[in-house]
Amino acid sequence: MSDPVFDPAAPPPMELIRFSALSPGPRLLILGAVHGNEPCGPTAIRRAVDDVRGGTIRLLRGAVTFVPVVNAKAFLQNTREGDRNLNRDLHESVIPRDNEERVANLLCPLLRTHDALLDLHSFKSHGEPFVFAGPDNNSGPLEPFALADAEQAFAAALGVDTLLRGWLDTYAAGFPDHPTHGVGTTEYMRYHGGMAVTLECGNHLDPASPEVAYAAIRNALAHFGMSADPVPAPGVTRRIRLTKVFVAEDAGDALVKPWRTFDRVTAGEPVAVRASGEILAAPADGYVIFPNAAPTPGASLFYIAVDE
Repeated sequence: MSDPVFDPAAPPPMELIRFSALSPGPRLLILGAVHGNEPCGPTAIRRAVDDVRGGTIRLLRGAVTFVPVVNAKAFLQNTREGDRNLNRDLHESVIPRDNEERVANLLCPLLRTHDALLDLHSFKSHGEPFVFAGPDNNSGPLEPFALADAEQAFAAALGVDTLLRGWLDTYAAGFPDHPTHGVGTTEYMRYHGGMAVTLECGNHLDPASPEVAYAAIRNALAHFGMSADPVPAPGVTRRIRLTKVFVAEDAGDALVKPWRTFDRVTAGEPVAVRASGEILAAPADGYVIFPNAAPTPGASLFYIAVDE
């Protein structure tokens, strides 16, 4: 039997699997394959679902909703996106124009009915897993938030060493004409009163990535007191904040070497060079984050982060 393919005339439904304990508690949402070429989330979620059904994971209170594959079109194509990046400019649409807007019309109401979100991702390059959390508590116009301490405790319980913050304000500064393009599942969740983290589990094809994702699912349930597993101790040992994004202006803009996320740089060290010959250097001692080896004009070339 051949592998299934996406049929635009009969797109597959979004599968939601929900378990509700008989005692009240938090409502946790766990997502996989927001980007279709990131298989660790679906693999780990399906394993966790089987474990809840079989009793290996015992749900004591609250409710957990699993969505193994959020973006079915992208998943069946094994591509990052169906028509565009679902995790940018996430919103509902009265008249959806593409696959991702149709998905968003199901996803956004789902986000609003939960208290916490664990969004499972992976990345193309090689590197260590890390968790993305949101801003400090604030009442500003960009990303007002009041659950920073609780969200960072959630992030620290997932089993990875590195916590990264500063996404939306850095993105908005780098792309001032399109700040809402930085809004994905976690930003949408925070705006509507919940807490949310993105776990980057490692390389797309690394067999360890689904294990990282599965451990995080169990740790999340235990952290919120929803399962019989022991509560995990905080595991984050390194806290980093994004401070600046460098945007590609020309197809000839390029990195000076094959950087990996979390490679260290010193202030003034060349990171990339523009097609014009202009050197783009690190503005401070810190780390290269999300280096883009094949940028298109208007896309991010790399980010710089510093220790918090």
